[in-house]
Amino acid sequence: MSTLSRAPRERASWFWDLYDFDAPGLEPALSLAARLSEVLARHELLAPVRLEYLWTAEGVGSTGITTTLDLAGTPLADPTLPGRVRGSRPAAHPGAEITDFNVLGSGTWIDGEDRSRTEYRLVDLSINTAPIGLSAELSVHHDIWGRYDFSGRPHPEIQQRNAPRPAAALRDLTDPLGGLPELGERTYFGMATVDGVAEPEADENGWGPDVTGWL
Repeated sequence: MSTLSRAPRERASWFWDLYDFDAPGLEPALSLAARLSEVLARHELLAPVRLEYLWTAEGVGSTGITTTLDLAGTPLADPTLPGRVRGSRPAAHPGAEITDFNVLGSGTWIDGEDRSRTEYRLVDLSINTAPIGLSAELSVHHDIWGRYDFSGRPHPEIQQRNAPRPAAALRDLTDPLGGLPELGERTYFGMATVDGVAEPEADENGWGPDVTGWL
């Protein structure tokens, strides 16, 4: 069972517009996802276990049908994976396609007693396959990346044990993706910086904002 509270909106997100990176489409998108996941796995942030995607149909838009495909050990770069994705197309919509997918898996975080713990969807990775061009978004939804927990209580030791890894991953993604990411919009739970999560202003007692009412 998870020991972390997860915000319904992202604490921070980073976006790369990659229309010059490769042609749009499922195969290039899965290849891109494989490259990004390799970096995230190296920092123990994301070990992919499944894909999740919504089917859309021309003239209809969203079909309302979301497929979750277990990878079952298949690497994202495996040449058979695009066929498995297309083979999961809903029978009622033979012309349906996907325009984006989420790469889901687990990552490692360090608790207050310096113990390593595994958390499903520690980070989220989304890849857009639309005809306008490839794009990628990375987001985090937990409070371990910042100085304060969701109640506003300072936990600098948690931050120090966890925040360096996404910061390092963002640096390692700069070269393969051709530059720094765009920063995602601020949410009630926080906002991104180029190397992590922005720190809110503390109150007179040294506490951050209490956002537990929005969890």
